[in-house]
Amino acid sequence: MNSPEQPLPTFDEVLLCTPQTSAEQVGLFLRRCLIPCHGGEKIYTMLYADELSYDVSCRAEELFQHLQRYNNSYRLIILCNCERDNSYLPSAFSHYKVHMTPQRSRAEIQQYLQRHFRVAQPSNSAASVFKEHMCVGMVSSKRAGMGK
Repeated sequence: MNSPEQPLPTFDEVLLCTPQTSAEQVGLFLRRCLIPCHGGEKIYTMLYADELSYDVSCRAEELFQHLQRYNNSYRLIILCNCERDNSYLPSAFSHYKVHMTPQRSRAEIQQYLQRHFRVAQPSNSAASVFKEHMCVGMVSSKRAGMGK
């Protein structure tokens, strides 16, 4: 987000983890991150890594330790729920822990996201439902079950 022109992460740079995420999926992701290639300076992100099963987490740590020897210039971010930071993967990587503080204001972040999520020519798409023809929207409520 250093520049408004900088693109959003691509599908191969992000792994959204769930309890059903397999060791193979995590392995492919770590290989993309840790095996040097000519793909540029991508930043890889594992979201909700605390959701991974114990077995998958153990295998992920082993693979990371093995592949890390071949590349010391990788860019990997592992995001976890702070209430579950005692699960296996966050504990295994706790010595790499960095507390993050946003470097941009909320307005700047929103402006950046609006630029990248706006549909260029609104047609008969779901983007016509969201404000300002965004292709992504978020609906929330402080009261559960109120028709979201």
